[in-house]
Amino acid sequence: MGKVISIINQKGGVGKTTTAINLAAGLAILEKKVLLIDADPQANATSGLGFDPNNVTTSIFECMVDHVDPREIVLKTSTPNLSLIPSHIDLVGAEILLVDKPNREQVMRMAVNKIQDDYDFVIIDCSPSLGLITLNAMTASDSVIITVQCEYFALEGLGKLLHTIKLVQERFNENLGIEGILLTMYDARLRLAKQVVEEVQEHFKELVFNTLIYRNTKLGESPSHGKTILDYDAQSVGSINYLNLAREILQNNDLTNIKNADKILSEHD
Repeated sequence: MGKVISIINQKGGVGKTTTAINLAAGLAILEKKVLLIDADPQANATSGLGFDPNNVTTSIFECMVDHVDPREIVLKTSTPNLSLIPSHIDLVGAEILLVDKPNREQVMRMAVNKIQDDYDFVIIDCSPSLGLITLNAMTASDSVIITVQCEYFALEGLGKLLHTIKLVQERFNENLGIEGILLTMYDARLRLAKQVVEEVQEHFKELVFNTLIYRNTKLGESPSHGKTILDYDAQSVGSINYLNLAREILQNNDLTNIKNADKILSEHD
């Protein structure tokens, strides 16, 4: 049974979709079969993998609202081992349509349960909110990755998010874990960025990934070309970072036999 990981933070612009796309691609490059579910009405993960959301006729919305079998709408991407369940702007209306439904927090879990055995990992890209769709994603997940930007307000709202995760554990998904806190948009030239890293590591210790995602222009350019960073520029710092993150997750889940000395590449190699 594949492990389901949601990428979450109620703040926008902290690297959630970038992480969802490129972590999924990194795991796929490392020969794991991966499904990326775009659970954000903005559909940036869909367009970032080269699909036009305006041409999507069936999406995660139909899986949640009309109980369409997710296996019928999976799209193959240009990256071997990586598939996509796309999103559409219609997902905005899902919360309204589901609000009176029984077990409304469980509808994504029911969809994911139909397909997760076909994959090693299912990655869910969540919207920048703590609404019903994100609640559904966490209820359907085994764990979450929290993306945190290396800036002054990095910890703002993180306490609320951790409280929300605890509530989900208590009420809907007692097995939900924290895969890790991922520090993004790191700039080694800035003292503030280093201070943020130290502060987060001090507060959350082993929950923080060793891998840092460096600020990198190639990461910003790749979605406009409909490509993952590994397809767009495999030698870039961003590509190395996300491969390292994929390796670290495999290591943490005892899914790799790579020797310790070879597990993490240097960001500057």
